[in-house]
Amino acid sequence: MTDFLVKKFVKNYEQTEDVSVRTAYGVLASIVGICCNLFLFAVKLAIGILAGSISVMADAFNNLSDAAGSIVGFVGVRMAEKPADADHPFGHGRIEYIAAFVVSIFVIQVGLELFKSSVSKIRHPEELAFSWIAVLILALSVLVKCWLAVFNRTLGKRIRSSVMTATAADAMGDVAATSATIASILVFGILGINIDGFIGLLVSAAVLLAGFGIARDTLAPLIGEPVDADVYRKITEFVESYDGIIGTHDLIVHNYGPTHSMATIHAEVASEVDIRESHEIIDRIERDCAHSLGIFLVIHMDPVETHDERTALYREMVSGVLAGLDGRLSFHDFRVVDGTERINLIFDLVVPRDYNAEMRDTIRSKVSDQVHSADQRCYCVMTVENTYCAESPEPD
Repeated sequence: MTDFLVKKFVKNYEQTEDVSVRTAYGVLASIVGICCNLFLFAVKLAIGILAGSISVMADAFNNLSDAAGSIVGFVGVRMAEKPADADHPFGHGRIEYIAAFVVSIFVIQVGLELFKSSVSKIRHPEELAFSWIAVLILALSVLVKCWLAVFNRTLGKRIRSSVMTATAADAMGDVAATSATIASILVFGILGINIDGFIGLLVSAAVLLAGFGIARDTLAPLIGEPVDADVYRKITEFVESYDGIIGTHDLIVHNYGPTHSMATIHAEVASEVDIRESHEIIDRIERDCAHSLGIFLVIHMDPVETHDERTALYREMVSGVLAGLDGRLSFHDFRVVDGTERINLIFDLVVPRDYNAEMRDTIRSKVSDQVHSADQRCYCVMTVENTYCAESPEPD
């Protein structure tokens, strides 16, 4: 069904990096979500009134909020499509994240209202009316929501949409909520025990957890996230594939929406090569990256010594020390500066994100001590910094 709808209503559906195609995906997901949720709201509300079940009626209004969330998603996707302008030179792609956050607010609001209603139901129980029709309709709702979750998750992965991912998570929360409601009706029908209010509390907890989870996931790119390891490898391998580039470091990616990213990276070039030749290579990489990867890349050029044997020996010595302390440590911008009575080894030491201030000071001291022990003339002048990658960029 998903592939049928995509092929039917999304033109050029395979070109998922195209803004208009992404918008068409978003519009399709929103319309399908609105239709499904309005249908479920009407059916559940009628059943809830007939059965006198607060959990069923709360579940119905949860579907109504989901329909409103789909409308917000529709508006957000359309606004995110707007091109860059004088006030927003990087486009409007982050509006999609804001729309997903609004969806999470709807979910949290429903969870709070359901919690309030459930507490009231526990304090003042009301009679339930058992109905197999209600159970069957709610079971149908579970099936519809399962499909809607898979539908949104599939489309969300194709176009990397936070709104669709949030909608899919919300749908799975509804599956849990409705399943719990079915359980409360069955318990009443079979055992005559009214656990409607208690089930409502469990459902409200599930809905609230889903809402807070969606909010956390959608706020992360707005606040700023580390570089995804796959993106890290893709960009660094792309830059390092060019002749004249020795290595890279300090990659930072700024996300301005699922289809628009800006990145900065330091590229190491041989110091003996004419600067104009290296600069020409850098310019070509930046242009090619924009065309091939769709990323606006700014490259800082770092000249490194490649033919000095003495520098190579000191570099190898430092590398061995780091490997013995923590295999996750790395360094760059290495240079050797001779003094009258000492040799300064100047470099940037990159430590994992989980290193706190005390650990950073400790590792600095250990590196300095071990390098000095290996060669009494050598002293380390280090700048300790964290990696911007979400995990180790090294392949397994």
